[in-house]
Amino acid sequence: MFDFIRTHQRLMQLVLLILVVPSFALIGVSGYSTYVSGDHAIAEVGKASVTQEEFDEARRNQLQQMQASSQGRFDPALLDNPPARRALLDQLIDRRVQILVATNNHFSVSDGALRRAIAAMPQLQVDGQFSADRYNEALASAGLSPRDFEAGQRAELALDRVLGPVGLTAGLPKPVLDEIKRALTEERTVALRVFKPADHGEGIQVGDSDIKAWYDAHQDELRLPEQVSASYIVLDEAAALASVPAIDEAQLKEYYEQNKARYVVPARINVSHILIKLPTGATEDVDRQAQAKAQRLAERARAEPSQFAELARKESQDAGTARTGGELGWIQRGVWPLSLEQAVFALSKGEVSDPIKGQDGYHVFIANDKQAEKGETFAEARPKVEDEVRHQLAAERFADMATRLTSLVYDNPSSLEPAAKALGLELRHATGIARDRLLDADTAGEQAASASSDAATLGDVRVRQALFSSQVLADRQNSGVIEISPDTMLTVRVDDVQPAHVPPLEQVHDKIRERLVAERTQQATVAAGEAALQALQAAQEPSSEDFGEPLAISRLNPMGLNKTVLDAALKAPATGLPQYVGTALPQGYAIVRVDEVQAGTADNPALDGLGAQLAQVWAGTEERAVMASLRRQLGVKITEDGTQLIEGEEQR
Repeated sequence: MFDFIRTHQRLMQLVLLILVVPSFALIGVSGYSTYVSGDHAIAEVGKASVTQEEFDEARRNQLQQMQASSQGRFDPALLDNPPARRALLDQLIDRRVQILVATNNHFSVSDGALRRAIAAMPQLQVDGQFSADRYNEALASAGLSPRDFEAGQRAELALDRVLGPVGLTAGLPKPVLDEIKRALTEERTVALRVFKPADHGEGIQVGDSDIKAWYDAHQDELRLPEQVSASYIVLDEAAALASVPAIDEAQLKEYYEQNKARYVVPARINVSHILIKLPTGATEDVDRQAQAKAQRLAERARAEPSQFAELARKESQDAGTARTGGELGWIQRGVWPLSLEQAVFALSKGEVSDPIKGQDGYHVFIANDKQAEKGETFAEARPKVEDEVRHQLAAERFADMATRLTSLVYDNPSSLEPAAKALGLELRHATGIARDRLLDADTAGEQAASASSDAATLGDVRVRQALFSSQVLADRQNSGVIEISPDTMLTVRVDDVQPAHVPPLEQVHDKIRERLVAERTQQATVAAGEAALQALQAAQEPSSEDFGEPLAISRLNPMGLNKTVLDAALKAPATGLPQYVGTALPQGYAIVRVDEVQAGTADNPALDGLGAQLAQVWAGTEERAVMASLRRQLGVKITEDGTQLIEGEEQR
């Protein structure tokens, strides 16, 4: 653990920043007490603004946090879309609103309140008490002075007074909470009739004109992203093992002699027991009685050893083993307390012991089988010896090969073949690698990366980032060596680039046909279900035909029903039973027959914590409502530059 901290000091400093001063991550220390108006305003907040520069800095910090927390595996594309950019801008706007409100209303925090808040931070405590040493160490590790940190915390507490009281005073009215509890605990007895597409697909026709019309109308949906074909070399444990030459027999024997103690099978004994328990704090008289009973059982067992298991079932007070005749299985030395171990290992096969006192009472043992310590000969241990030696040599080879691979890749930047030949590694090829994913095999062809044994490696975000970097994509040079895990690394280069395009109709013809057949089959299934539903609703008598077994469901216990069916069942009228309701499924249609409704209760123990959870949700809702009102009062407006930033950056 300490080695990790020493070798990852920058990461640990970031973790400390996240834990101790979370809001520094977005806007920095200066954002607590000042706000600026720049030339590139992307949002106007009263007389202040949020600038492009602030947004870019916040985005960099956000990405750094994600990369650090995922150890480099975070895909930046997840933040490169309009919803993510809008969410980040909203955070910055909300922050600016809070700063303005706190400044205009002269919100402040006393020295005492600041001291109490800092002292309450768990990260700055030792054994539940504030530690000045821990405080100074934490700030030093984060590169912060006490003055800056305390100024930031004071401003943070002042800003908290804008929305903090709203959340603290929010509460869910008891009648509302009780009604929610009754809704969650209401129980309904229902039965299902499911219509499956497989039963309604006969006669579905899709013509070429239908396929062409769908193709023309769904160009954006069919469009494939820019993709590359790549060559790559994988260096992993398997490759290192394959590079290890045949191992000399003398070397194996030498390793065996040096590690002979590891190839010894220890002595073991298979035992069963009968336990007579002793209560905690038993008197001498109770102890003597238990020992005497155990002695009588031992004598009965010696008289008929073959009946030991039956005797254990009837007399043993160890409920866990009595059912199996007292079986304890194989025991090796060093596992049990010494007194018990010495007693059982002194037994011969089939021998019954005298009563032996343990921590929980008196034991009577029988030795079912016994095996003496046995050492493996070299011939017996040879497969294990060779495997261990080969893995040790492979570890050494892996380190050497990794070093050489790095040099060879840079020495020959325009090709991976020299590196592959020099190291005896396979030069592999894959197609269909996009910036954000691996394309499916039907789209990418026979060498599709998604269908290869290296799919997980090639799909790693670091590999895709490398392939679409300017060095590899534009300059067509080898990437550096990418470490996927401690025992897997690879290097890649781009062979070919295919720009974003809509595939020709003939390439997707069959897929479109399958989709249209599935859609029309689903439509026929839904139509059949709805017709049956109308007939059931119009019938004078209830029907049980084709319905499954009744289920007792509630919102707390849906009995495996998916949300669509559950919602339909619970929305059905509770009067005039049975009621019939229908709902389309992702594949198929379901009719729900509601037979019985039992009212819920507000005092269900399973809902004890619901009030606190809903109060928290209510508080969040009220805080958002207050923030929305403050935004309107301050005239928050996203500028044209801000709109372009949110919507247009994805296409840049």
